[in-house]
Amino acid sequence: MYNRELITFITVADQGSFLKAAQELYTTPASVMNQMNKLESIIGAKLIERTNQGTHLTAAGRSIYRDAKQMIEFADEAIEKARQLAASEQNTIRIGTSILRPCKRLIDLWSGIDDGNLPFQISIVPFDDNPVGLESVLSTLGNQIDCFVGPCDSIEWRTHHSIYLLDRLPCRIAVPRKHPLSKKKSLCWSDLEGESFMIIKRGDSSVLNQMRDDILENHPRIKIVDAPNFYDTSIFNECEQMNYLMETLDIWTDIHPSLVTLPMEWEYVIPYGIVCAKKPSKAVKEFVDIIQKNMSAKCSKKGTVIYPTVPF
Repeated sequence: MYNRELITFITVADQGSFLKAAQELYTTPASVMNQMNKLESIIGAKLIERTNQGTHLTAAGRSIYRDAKQMIEFADEAIEKARQLAASEQNTIRIGTSILRPCKRLIDLWSGIDDGNLPFQISIVPFDDNPVGLESVLSTLGNQIDCFVGPCDSIEWRTHHSIYLLDRLPCRIAVPRKHPLSKKKSLCWSDLEGESFMIIKRGDSSVLNQMRDDILENHPRIKIVDAPNFYDTSIFNECEQMNYLMETLDIWTDIHPSLVTLPMEWEYVIPYGIVCAKKPSKAVKEFVDIIQKNMSAKCSKKGTVIYPTVPF
């Protein structure tokens, strides 16, 4: 941040002699003198008067001394601030959030664990649910965003990312409010006969592939409408505009004001969890471990299912 000659100059000024400055700096008087000559040459002004009684600063030297002391103090503060920020960044968990993949549940879990003494800071980073935005997040996990939470039945995600299971969410059906079925409290297979039903296209979701096979084999009067690999808000708009029924989850109940989310008699559930880079940082791994250990402890007390504490 500042050169060695400037430090030597301040030491000479404080000690009042080359000899004492050399002792303070663990060097030789000749080295101190050479450095002072070099500094005066760089600045273009005489800074120190040498006498038999020691050294004295010139007017230019006194000016440099005052300003240099402030510069060094400021530089030291800047270095310490940068070190503190670097240390805190190492334990800052950047959690992505979007309309369809909100971070609230994860934040609520963490808030119930952290009493203010855990060595982590949380930073919320928004992202878009559209295909380009989601693909960008997935391909750069660990850079701008460390993790996000959401449905994670994707075969590709499990291959290329670490997924830490938090829950299994029952599949529901979204129904436009103008549709007669929206008045029902729950639905059964016979309600769907003759309806257009939107579901993720075959391929990346093992659960929804099974649901599709079930419909094709056992309920052929239900017309399947393919949705892209992942939902975004445009899919919910299309469902409402076309008067389709649609596979959905409770976490999306409030996504569209003109859609009603209803339970269905089937047993299909979707894994829900934390999605991280394939090899998450040490801080992210510790963060996830704390959450899952806490969940496991609570589940053990209640006698309920304990979900895996390792990626699946």
